[in-house]
Amino acid sequence: MPKGTIGVTTNNIFPVIKKFLYSDHEIFLRELVSNAVDATQKLKTLAGAGEFKGSTEDLKVNISVDKEAGTLTVSDSGIGMTAEEIDKYINQIAFSGAEEFLEKYKDTANAIIGHFGLGFYSAFMVAKKVEIRTLSWQEGAKAVSWTCDGSPEFEMGDCCKAERGTDIILTLDEEEKEFLEPARIEGLLRKYCRFLPVPIIFGKEQEWKDGKYVDTDKDKVINDIEPLWARMPADLKDEDYLKFYHAIEPGQDDPLFWIHLNVDYPFTLTGILYFPKIKNNLDIRKDRIQLYCNQVYVTDSVEGVVPDWLMLLQGVIDSPDIPLNVSRSYLQSDRAVKKISTYITKKVAARLEEIAKNQPEEFEKKWNDIKIFIEYGMLSDEKFCESGLKFALLESTDGKYFKIEDYRKLIEGEQTDKDGNLICLYATDKEAQYAYVKAATDKGYDVLLMNGELDVPFVGMLEQKNEKMRFVRVDSDVLDNLIRKQEDNKPQFTPEQAELVQSLFKSQIPPVEKAEFMVSLAAMSPDDKPLVITQAEYMRRMKDMARFQPGMSFYGEMPDMYGMVLNTKHPLIQKIVDLAEKSLEAELKPVNEEISATHNVINALRDLDKDGKEMPEDKKKELEDKRKELEDLRQKKEGIITAYGAGESRVHQLIDIALLSNNMLKGEGLDRFLKRSIGLLK
Repeated sequence: MPKGTIGVTTNNIFPVIKKFLYSDHEIFLRELVSNAVDATQKLKTLAGAGEFKGSTEDLKVNISVDKEAGTLTVSDSGIGMTAEEIDKYINQIAFSGAEEFLEKYKDTANAIIGHFGLGFYSAFMVAKKVEIRTLSWQEGAKAVSWTCDGSPEFEMGDCCKAERGTDIILTLDEEEKEFLEPARIEGLLRKYCRFLPVPIIFGKEQEWKDGKYVDTDKDKVINDIEPLWARMPADLKDEDYLKFYHAIEPGQDDPLFWIHLNVDYPFTLTGILYFPKIKNNLDIRKDRIQLYCNQVYVTDSVEGVVPDWLMLLQGVIDSPDIPLNVSRSYLQSDRAVKKISTYITKKVAARLEEIAKNQPEEFEKKWNDIKIFIEYGMLSDEKFCESGLKFALLESTDGKYFKIEDYRKLIEGEQTDKDGNLICLYATDKEAQYAYVKAATDKGYDVLLMNGELDVPFVGMLEQKNEKMRFVRVDSDVLDNLIRKQEDNKPQFTPEQAELVQSLFKSQIPPVEKAEFMVSLAAMSPDDKPLVITQAEYMRRMKDMARFQPGMSFYGEMPDMYGMVLNTKHPLIQKIVDLAEKSLEAELKPVNEEISATHNVINALRDLDKDGKEMPEDKKKELEDKRKELEDLRQKKEGIITAYGAGESRVHQLIDIALLSNNMLKGEGLDRFLKRSIGLLK
């Protein structure tokens, strides 16, 4: 039998293959089956051209294992090979040298196969011996065998083979015996070869008989030779898309929508992408979309082909313009891949816009299931954002939906402030913020519901895109301040009264974990609440944004800042101020007089430092003493007010009611409030 040496420029190619491709060794089966399918498809091409006159009705690829012999065989009924073709396609492998080879492909195993025509040689990752038995389709051809034991040496000669095609027989290494297990092979075939265009046969169908499963005479076909994405959309019904979805994503709820990709210029791309029901969180997995090349499974790591924000979709993409074996770096840099990524983005945007326009009720019904996906896309992709601004919806607290531009027109009459800013009020929890929402709607304002995980950065983006449009949470200030229609309506208290009531309420606020309060006054309507707790929009939004941007984490560590706003026009607040003034007049009058006198002395001493004159040292000491004296007097005044406030049940009750309405009154404070409330009923 003739012998020879495989034409490589380095004699250590097989150790390199074994070592370098080891982590992806299961891929050998995909490569061998893909080659077998190619051989079969080539025969169909020859038949179509009239060169092959035989039948192409029963073309298939057969995989079998023989545990006793330790072999795995891949057989096809394709074009086969002559001795000359084996010499050309199998024996002649050109390498520029092992060092360059390893350096160029050190980051990926898959990149070797395909780049160097090594699909067949991937067999040596798992086999200690590989035999080819082949008979060409050409008239008068002789059957040829080729055997190699993993060294550069091979044996080639005639053999007995009656049927056209090729058998690849692998004698597996001892450590690769897992590939003799039928369940392992069937799993790999379903993973890599599930949608190949030629029937892939592995064993026989089974039936239950006499208490056990037994083989029938019917071949077990692993694959669907005409997957849904390869068919024309016009020929398919909704039931077909749903059935296919559940086949590739078993156990999932029905998808919301789907997109059938079908383009042949400037690249070829087919596929089906589904919009699954998305929980209210960013469950971005990298394995939801499967990438195929001519119906051969490539990978489910599609970074580069599909933008990150589209990873929320599920389905398949098939493009012959993406090589069968690709590295991540290749996908991220290849121009064709970038074009495909851009096309998919445009197609998704167009489909959503189409549904929003033609099926508005259906779109509204499913909005909350796809809202996080659309917001994520608009925040991540500028091009998609341009389209999304046309169909993204805003939901009101009363359950109505509006496109952004329609909502602008709806509220611009009532919710434009004195400076021409359009103020969009929103709530994040319409139950917890019910009182604020009702106060706004009673005044004729509309309030949005923004309770999604991405709503904080989303409203920030909308403010950037829409000049003079601001989003403020409905509890971030009193209504008159949120949408200012006129200049400030100053509280009708004297400075002394304002200081008194602010100190009175400030001194009685119970400790609230990670919260600080600032007491202020506002002249609201007498019908409004006497006391309102607010949380400033800017600081609250910065704290929320800290969850998304690590560089802002310091905001997350800061305490929550709240405003406690007293309504100076409410009769109860006015009554509390009147009672406090009368009750404290005798105690506070001499203290206030001392404070005033001390102020006058301090001001006179400061005047000595004017016009560049140096203050004498004794006066500096006197100024320092007076400042300390003033601080002591202020503390004395605060102590008097605090002591009085401790016995003022109205003050405590108003504070606790406000805290309770904001879910901030708990534990001991809540217990005191309940006992006090019962006492007030007596």
